[in-house]
Amino acid sequence: MRKYIYLLAAIMLTTVTLGITSCNDSETYAEMRKKEKRAIARFIDDNDICGKIKVITESEFYAKDSTTDVTANEFVLFNDDGIYMQIIRRGEGSSMRELARENNDSTINRTILCRFMEYDIEAGDSTLTNYNSPSVVDKMLCNYNDKNITFSASFTEGMMRSKYGSNVPSGWIKPLSYIRLTRHLSSIAKVRLIVPHASGTTNASNYVLPCYYEITYQLGEN
Repeated sequence: MRKYIYLLAAIMLTTVTLGITSCNDSETYAEMRKKEKRAIARFIDDNDICGKIKVITESEFYAKDSTTDVTANEFVLFNDDGIYMQIIRRGEGSSMRELARENNDSTINRTILCRFMEYDIEAGDSTLTNYNSPSVVDKMLCNYNDKNITFSASFTEGMMRSKYGSNVPSGWIKPLSYIRLTRHLSSIAKVRLIVPHASGTTNASNYVLPCYYEITYQLGEN
């Protein structure tokens, strides 16, 4: 009987110890958010991808006709979602709003072709790209509502759809308010983005991971 009591006590002690260890090993959401902010701050201060970044405010961005000075490596910080954006090329052609008004439509759908590189800021490594495959392009169907001035989009094919599903991260949609779209490859828009987890892929949202992107936007054929 005494042996049984000792055995039961040992089992209970082991269970409690494992539970404490498990709790200590797991991070809270608040801790992961702090880790994400530190990673973004380090990336802005110094990185091997695009160099030290100069952050400008939205008011400075709009005062310069919604452009960023690439020679100064400017990124605008949007306070509502924490996204940082640099417009390398605004692109030629028309914006989604202009396309809607040219067609006298309050709502339009357009296919947009994207070439991109995704970089995990915390891990410090490129995680996905179609740059190395000239024949491969990611396609998304974008909807614009001119009455509400809102965008929505879904991936229809490509690497992003294969890895993360059809939902387009809001970080990818953000530049569409500021760039122009054309089919001419030599004149397409290109941006750089720092995307916090809440505006990223489902994987980024689940694991609280910030990502850096370089993306081109080319108007496709509907």
